[in-house]
Amino acid sequence: MVQRVNYRRRLSYNTKSNRVRISKTPGGNLRYLHVKKPAKGPRCGDCGLALSGIPALRPREYTRLNKSQKSVSRAYGGSRCSTCVRTRIVRAFLIEEQKIVKKVLKAQGK
Repeated sequence: MVQRVNYRRRLSYNTKSNRVRISKTPGGNLRYLHVKKPAKGPRCGDCGLALSGIPALRPREYTRLNKSQKSVSRAYGGSRCSTCVRTRIVRAFLIEEQKIVKKVLKAQGK
C-alpha cells in the first residue's frame, strides 16, 4: 500500500505557491518537499531579451546580492541589453549629426 503524505505548511490547496515533490528521508519515510518557484530573471526594457551577466533569482533574493552582481558596468547596466544600448547611442549620434547638417545648410542658404 502507498504511504500517505501531508502538506507541511498551513496552506492546504494545490496552488502555484504550494508546489511540492515527494522525497524519501533516510529513515525510509516519504515527505513532501516544498519547491520554490522558478525565477524568470531580469529582461531588457526595450526588446524583452534576458539580460546576460545578471543571475535569475526571485525578487526577494536580489537584496542579498552586491551592487556589482545586480548590474553590468555599462551605461544602462542592469536595465537594457548591449544591443539596445548600442542602437540608442547610434540614434543619438545620428540625430546630433542631422542637427549640425541642418545648421550648415541653413548657413549656406543665407
